[in-house]
Amino acid sequence: MGCVQGKRCGRYKKRCSSSCCHYQPSSISTDATDPFRIHETDSSRGLPLHALSGGFAVVPSAGICLRYASLTQRGHYPDSSDRANQDSFCVKTGFQANPDLHFFGVFDGHGQFGTQCSVFVRDKLADILSGDAHLSEDPVEAYHSAFLAANSAIHDSEIDDSMSGTTAITVLVDGNTLYVANVGDSRAVAGVWNGNRVVAEDLSSDQTPYRKDEYERVKLCGARVLSVDQVEGVVDPDIQSWGDEEDGDGDPPRLWVQNGMYPGTAFTRSVGDSTAESIGVIADPEVKTVKITPNHLFFVVASDGIFEFLSSQAVVDMVSRFADPQDACLEIASESYKLWLENENRTDDITVIVVQIRNISDSYAAANDGVIQTNNNNASLDPGKLKVERYIVSRSEVNLSKKSSCLELQSCLPDCSVDLSSARAAPSTQSFHLNGTPSVSYVFLL
Repeated sequence: MGCVQGKRCGRYKKRCSSSCCHYQPSSISTDATDPFRIHETDSSRGLPLHALSGGFAVVPSAGICLRYASLTQRGHYPDSSDRANQDSFCVKTGFQANPDLHFFGVFDGHGQFGTQCSVFVRDKLADILSGDAHLSEDPVEAYHSAFLAANSAIHDSEIDDSMSGTTAITVLVDGNTLYVANVGDSRAVAGVWNGNRVVAEDLSSDQTPYRKDEYERVKLCGARVLSVDQVEGVVDPDIQSWGDEEDGDGDPPRLWVQNGMYPGTAFTRSVGDSTAESIGVIADPEVKTVKITPNHLFFVVASDGIFEFLSSQAVVDMVSRFADPQDACLEIASESYKLWLENENRTDDITVIVVQIRNISDSYAAANDGVIQTNNNNASLDPGKLKVERYIVSRSEVNLSKKSSCLELQSCLPDCSVDLSSARAAPSTQSFHLNGTPSVSYVFLL
């Protein structure tokens, strides 16, 4: 959802006019020096991409390997063709030079200076956490301190955050544990093998006035909680019920100052937004701790541009269909983009990180995959009966060596990472049987 400024005013039917917007966002050119904003185009889907990348990271103490990919895409704004992507993201493996610590985050800026806010908070939060000597001892406390410190830092910066800010959804992998810190309405969700299917497990809870606890908290801080129609007098403002967030009418409850038509935030927590702080919008994150089990196949970190028209389960279903997390990112972005344009004349900025959780030991790629697909027939294979073979192939295609674990793959790389733009893992074009066991080969081109 987000702020009225520079965001949609509602799903399907709401219009963004001078009557509901405190001010219009200025046109800000994309910062070409930002490495997270390299412009690319996926010609097969016609999407304007700003970053599509990925890699590997080993978590030695947990015996797992993380294979990740990330994508951020500028929204389609017919009236502001040069409007900047206000989303940013962060992937830092080997955090604090610790092979067991890995950090992933998505930051969704809003307001006139939303781009600057999301980039500032992305960098500041990572720097603060990186410099916290007690991060691994008490990640929860470190998270709370870092978010509040980042909020103070943006207030003291040259960025005008009076009506601008950013939400943030971050995941810290610490050995066999996920620490998920959320401020706002972006989301993290895990794909968990359950019985015979992969089910969505929400790792965060959207912080919006739809939540009774958040609604009551901001009301006590003096916020008026009203939809745009209520502010404009179309609907009775005394009605304090807006249905369900997933099935709402496209006019969500928002936060307003007393006797004013601003700031109009549809979230109750964010970093920045100094004006909204006066009515209860806070930067203190909710932190969830999740132990990684053998049934945890992957997790997704994404801005609300993804979840506006896609449920957590729909996103998990899409990720489950792909062996390559880059393909999963592209599919999620493509479907989200399509749904936005089917329902509105614009799209939000879209950012997604997909992180697959693999077992370093035997059957690296197959043991945790609920569905493995082959290119020839998209057949679903039973992971319990699947034998996976992976090969490392040099560019000269001279030396072919079989690798049986992700750890071995990592040990051959000086920086313990692989750029998926040059190393793509692709299923073989056909499945075959070895001693009666289905087998799929993955080839890594280095």
